[in-house]
Amino acid sequence: MANAMGREIIASGLANEAFIRHATSGFEVYRQCVEKYTLDRAERETGVPAEAIRQTAHAYAKAKSGQICWTLGITEHHNAVDNVVALINLALLTGHVGRYGSGVNPLRGQNNVQGGGDMGAIPDRLTGFQHVENPELRAKFERAWRAKIEPKRGWHLSAMFDAMERGELTLLYVLGENPVDSEADRHRAVKLLGGLKFMVVQDLFYTRTAEMADVVLPGSAGWCETEGTVTSSERRVQRVRAAVPLPDGVLDDIEIIYQLARRFGHEWGMPHAEAIWNEVRQLSPMHAGMSYRRLEELGGIQWPCYDETHPGEMYLHSRLWQEPLIGPRAPFHAVEFEPPVDELNEQYPIRLTTGRYLDSYNTGAQSQRFPSPLRRAATVDLSPEDGERYNVGEGERVRVSSRRGSVVAPVRFDAGLRPGLAFLSVHFHEQVATNDLTIDAVDPKSGTSEFKATAIRIDKCVEN
Repeated sequence: MANAMGREIIASGLANEAFIRHATSGFEVYRQCVEKYTLDRAERETGVPAEAIRQTAHAYAKAKSGQICWTLGITEHHNAVDNVVALINLALLTGHVGRYGSGVNPLRGQNNVQGGGDMGAIPDRLTGFQHVENPELRAKFERAWRAKIEPKRGWHLSAMFDAMERGELTLLYVLGENPVDSEADRHRAVKLLGGLKFMVVQDLFYTRTAEMADVVLPGSAGWCETEGTVTSSERRVQRVRAAVPLPDGVLDDIEIIYQLARRFGHEWGMPHAEAIWNEVRQLSPMHAGMSYRRLEELGGIQWPCYDETHPGEMYLHSRLWQEPLIGPRAPFHAVEFEPPVDELNEQYPIRLTTGRYLDSYNTGAQSQRFPSPLRRAATVDLSPEDGERYNVGEGERVRVSSRRGSVVAPVRFDAGLRPGLAFLSVHFHEQVATNDLTIDAVDPKSGTSEFKATAIRIDKCVEN
């Protein structure tokens, strides 16, 4: 659909040609790529009416400002990166980037996903997105940390499980995650985690992953029991403060890490959040101007912020509009459509997508512990048309099967679902083990599993 929108914008003379010439590269290859993505083809592949795609393309291209926001429905596919750059292409094509009210925005699932990436929780990056394979950048961190850093990228989550399968990863430290219930192939996850030589889990709650651990370390709640910073989707770094004392027997997450380091023979001093943040500012140029004092005074600052006189960049890519252009050109990426790995056929004719309910979060380790007036039991959501087609009624328990497993769930009709599309949440694995169905197809560029496109069938349930 994104490629078809791009073709329509170009064919209708709505592309921002001045911006394309000034600030981008690779446009001609992109133009040739999208030429075959007609509106009719997009309608056949996506089910979205050609006229709706055309109207959306014209509205977006003609708008004074325009944003494209996406969530996991775009990224939890075997071609996740291609999906994202297809949307970025549209922003470059129209010049909707680096200006007020414009840009591309991956909406995060919780308040500090962006901050995790900024701090180096990415396999090939150090703090501030500095590449670990760059000798000059790596040396700066080695001097500050007085330790050698492996000069090669690490494993993302999917690659970690592959390494467990090969016997290369035998020890695991899990901090605030529940992979037993969150991995796309739940059976494989349990088998591989159970085969580790040693696993530590540090968490707020006793999750199913914690049940398998050799050691469990009770952790602190970052939103109310600790000091530090969080970073929002708009790159705004804000202070977070302890509002309540820690329960008896629980340590701050930072203190746990410091104590472990001490027992391994490394003395890091006292675990003080502001001192750690000042080390971040020393090593990451994009955070250099963000002292605690300024974060307090300004109510948060958007990175990059290069020194203590810098206000922070309101628009990340505003440089693309500078005359002359500052820095490299923004590249178009020609990407081709690929259907989901799990093919639909007569045996598995329904496309299942998975996700969250408004009242709950991921595997439910946190959110199921408090009541919500919005919460309802796990159901398989179908269109009313599919209910009629398969002769099932609302509330009736049915068997939902994929090529990998099956679960039993009550039916709920949702008029917002089109025929041929079903939905299951990921929150209630004790009721419905959704990830027994999903496919472990992985995007080789990002390591993301294809949670959003499983082929299933619905059968009448014969239960004793």
